[in-house]
Amino acid sequence: MNRSRIINLICIVFGGLVAFYAQAEKENNTYLLIGGIVLLFFGIYRTSRNIPSKFDKPEESFIKTEKEDEV
Repeated sequence: MNRSRIINLICIVFGGLVAFYAQAEKENNTYLLIGGIVLLFFGIYRTSRNIPSKFDKPEESFIKTEKEDEV
């Protein structure tokens, strides 16, 4: 694993844990919850940037065209 993936994974896990902890308390800490959610989404965004789009590849058609023979 390269550093970028490790940083993304740490952001996702740590952000999720912080958000879960902030929500689990008796009195919700709104700023802690927002910080955890922001960190979680930051890690998800950085991860999704590296996933290629399915529209980058040329479309493959199942219909094959036949060349007409010139007579």
